[in-house]
Amino acid sequence: MDVDELMRLAIAKTQTGIAAGQSPFGCAIARGDEVLAVAHNTVLGTVDSTAHAEVNAVREANRRTGQIFLEGATVATTCEPCPMCMAALHWARVETVYFGASIAQAAEAGFNELHFPARQLLDLGSSPVKLVAGLQAEACVALFDQWAQGPSAQAY
Repeated sequence: MDVDELMRLAIAKTQTGIAAGQSPFGCAIARGDEVLAVAHNTVLGTVDSTAHAEVNAVREANRRTGQIFLEGATVATTCEPCPMCMAALHWARVETVYFGASIAQAAEAGFNELHFPARQLLDLGSSPVKLVAGLQAEACVALFDQWAQGPSAQAY
């Protein structure tokens, strides 16, 4: 699947999440031409601090495939994965992760980010996961503004 189309799916799912009162993060996972999962952050709705978009997408892809490993999978996520999410993607053995907005941009938008770049985590852990920054970055950063204008916006 084309990575731009995969990111469009992640962005659309993020907008669905924002409309439902969730925070502005989304993730899509595909292997070949098959979309395995598209999820958004559900931390607020589930009262689960681990319910980030990437973790939700990995869980959905694992259920859909019946496998814990997602070898050969491509991930498009609207924001640079936090350390928890990057570790989950590593453990799921995805091949490549594309992201739009950076951790620094999420922090600027008011999110409580650990200022620890995903690239640094992968390098320190000798992970084979490929990481590509800046895919549709403007559209992904715009999600923060869309969320901030909503009635349920709150920084955390």
